[in-house]
Amino acid sequence: MRYRPVVVRRTQDRRKNLRSRNLGGVTAATPTAPSPRHAKPRMRGVIHMWSFFLSFATGGTLVSMAATVSATAALATAIYGATVLGLFGVSALYHRRWWVTKRAHTMMKRLDHSMIFLFIAGTYTPFSLLAMDQPTGYIVLAVVWGGAVLGVGLKLLWPHAPRWLGTPIYIALGWVAVFVLPQLLAHAGVAALVLLLVGGLFYTVGAVFYATKWPNPWPGTFGHHEFFHAATVLAAICHYVAIWLAMYP
Repeated sequence: MRYRPVVVRRTQDRRKNLRSRNLGGVTAATPTAPSPRHAKPRMRGVIHMWSFFLSFATGGTLVSMAATVSATAALATAIYGATVLGLFGVSALYHRRWWVTKRAHTMMKRLDHSMIFLFIAGTYTPFSLLAMDQPTGYIVLAVVWGGAVLGVGLKLLWPHAPRWLGTPIYIALGWVAVFVLPQLLAHAGVAALVLLLVGGLFYTVGAVFYATKWPNPWPGTFGHHEFFHAATVLAAICHYVAIWLAMYP
């Protein structure tokens, strides 16, 4: 009985050591960053990851062919291709990786949301320079890129801005083309115009998915954000083909 207190203390020490081992992989920042296995669907970021890799081939082909048309076409499509890679690449990195610290997560969120604005402006660039009369195309380009810069400023300075504020800005900037539809029809043709509008509808539907967080049928595998990403890829495909048609009307 004389040695019982020592045994009790040793047992308590062992329990403390076990707790320390069990918590060994947790850093001071992890309470703010839950495990990705529980926080994200398994498909989160996968669509944009594969789109990023495919965009190297599709973008390179587009720019190389545009160079045979004119220097302006090559420059416009290069800007477009860079923003496509930026959008899909940043999105894939942000969504596929588990960002442990809150600071890193916030930084990547800022970049991810900012790339949407740059991507919209990048998509307008070939159409403004190749499928519009000037100076109309330059004016559209200035408006869209100016709006994109303001949008990036909003996301960098206010990364947690409510979705009801950011989403309408995305949609409004994306539909600037409605003011120049006759010129797009005259220079790019019916097929390119239809694809441009269909792509815009996909983006709008995707923005609604993003803002409403719906539908969310398989939260653990393929949730509402995956529908948003799928809509952006479908829209990008439509606009990619439309740019080809605009180069060769």
